[in-house]
Amino acid sequence: MKWIGLIGGMSWESSAEYYRFINQLVRDARGGLHSAPIILASVDFAQIEAYQHNGDWDSAGKLLAQVAQRLVAAGAECIVLCTNTMHKVSAAITADLPVPFIHIADATAERIVAADISTVALLGTRYTMEQDFYKGRLEAHYGLTVLVPEAAERTEVNRIIYDELCMGVIDPHSRATYQTIMANLVARGAQAVILGCTEITLLVSHADVTVPVFDTTRIHAEAAVAYALAAPTTTQTS
Repeated sequence: MKWIGLIGGMSWESSAEYYRFINQLVRDARGGLHSAPIILASVDFAQIEAYQHNGDWDSAGKLLAQVAQRLVAAGAECIVLCTNTMHKVSAAITADLPVPFIHIADATAERIVAADISTVALLGTRYTMEQDFYKGRLEAHYGLTVLVPEAAERTEVNRIIYDELCMGVIDPHSRATYQTIMANLVARGAQAVILGCTEITLLVSHADVTVPVFDTTRIHAEAAVAYALAAPTTTQTS
């Protein structure tokens, strides 16, 4: 198995899910006492969030690129960035990266296309829902039509992520709010819902909406395990 390098901490609540999912998947694939060879670097999310808030994406990109290089120096054979939002700076991370970077949006889009779905709803932080780095990638590279919640709904989706889920708070009222927002997106034509923030999997699941759900946290973990277990000739592009 190849060593998986995880850049976590954004937030650590979802990074813990990555660790759990990856190890469960390796155990299921290999059986017995097998677990995943993982190197985890967990950053201080308060610093990252300050960069987000101030629009200082350059500094965020430089920091995460340095973390990725540290993981490589420690022996990581691929890099997994355990967050959707910070894929906004993936180009900075991959610029001088000597190992594959497994992109969360690509892994998710490939699943959606394979399921013959063309119109999807995207839930995530306001950066992910409103900026082009994620939605635009799905549209330009994979031909998907991407719907996002209305402005007031986006505000509430974002608030629940930062004020509750990143703090480990799971509120049934917030689940009901997400259920309503997802139902509205389905009514607008969404054939599936992307849980485009790695914390959202802590709150909602397939049972909360009438259409398929694409959980980016689990899909990303599955892509990492597929790479780790693949033959040495297998490659993954950024």
